Amino acid sequence: MKSQDEMLEDWCRALLQALELDNVEIDVNEVLALAGVAAHSVVRPAAPLTTFIAGFAAGLASGSGQSTDVASMQAAMAVARRFATDYAAAEAPGA
Repeated sequence: MKSQDEMLEDWCRALLQALELDNVEIDVNEVLALAGVAAHSVVRPAAPLTTFIAGFAAGLASGSGQSTDVASMQAAMAVARRFATDYAAAEAPGA
């Protein structure tokens, strides 16, 4: 029986292939970490929304030639992570 990590990696590769993105590398753990930050800093449903928006932003940056795929993904996830953390701090009682 496959572990959860193996299943996620298999799912990621299969989905990338279905979307004709065979050559794209995804750091599954980094995406899940970003989802965790959003879920704990904002609310749980912010996790998929945050990762989707970060991915969309990365795709736009990469597709327009502003940056490489990897750099676009790293930059978008860094902004989303920082924004979620700052959002939580701003929403904290007494902030």
